[in-house]
Amino acid sequence: MVGCRIAIFVVTETFQAQATLLLFMCAMDKKPSDNKLQSFFLNVVRQSFWQLGINDATVARYVADVLTEFARTDNLFQIRSRAGKKVDSVVEMLAAKPNETADESTLLKERSLRKYVGDYALFMSGIFRSYVDGKGFLNYYIEQGSRSYWTVSELDLSLYRTGFVLFQELSKKFEYYSGALDYTRKAYFAAEAGEDPFSGFLRQVEGWMKVNLTPN
Repeated sequence: MVGCRIAIFVVTETFQAQATLLLFMCAMDKKPSDNKLQSFFLNVVRQSFWQLGINDATVARYVADVLTEFARTDNLFQIRSRAGKKVDSVVEMLAAKPNETADESTLLKERSLRKYVGDYALFMSGIFRSYVDGKGFLNYYIEQGSRSYWTVSELDLSLYRTGFVLFQELSKKFEYYSGALDYTRKAYFAAEAGEDPFSGFLRQVEGWMKVNLTPN
């Protein structure tokens, strides 16, 4: 809650994007544990993707699941530094790559890390593209997100897991799907005139939550 209060008062142009991002995460942390938010995101993603000519239902559902998963800060920032600080840098995330013998346990850890990096890069470069681009990370996020999803597909093949085709698709068209998510924000969570671009997303999602996720 301290972080939420601080963010409200950070209004300088330099930190406006970070403040709004933090406000979004604080608001989303209040949601109940149910499927309603996933249904909301799935509906929005399906509509926006359909408008762009993307008719892959499997991809749309996966993207909606990513949005739902990262609605909680604990899921968005899964990796911690040795000092306990939340890691929000893809460079640092990739540095956590396991260096152990390539047994199944290690491969599963590598898959989990790579899937997380891919999801994180997709979420941030799509929904919060202005923030990522402003920090000069957009091309790097797109590159590493694509590589991470491809690694997941290769690991799934080596582990005889199904679903590798989905991650190949996400890898090959990562930039496209990231741009589609950016379109989703602009089309369905548009900011008002003079409003920070993140604020429209925060305002509308938070408003939907108040109406649909309020306990009876």
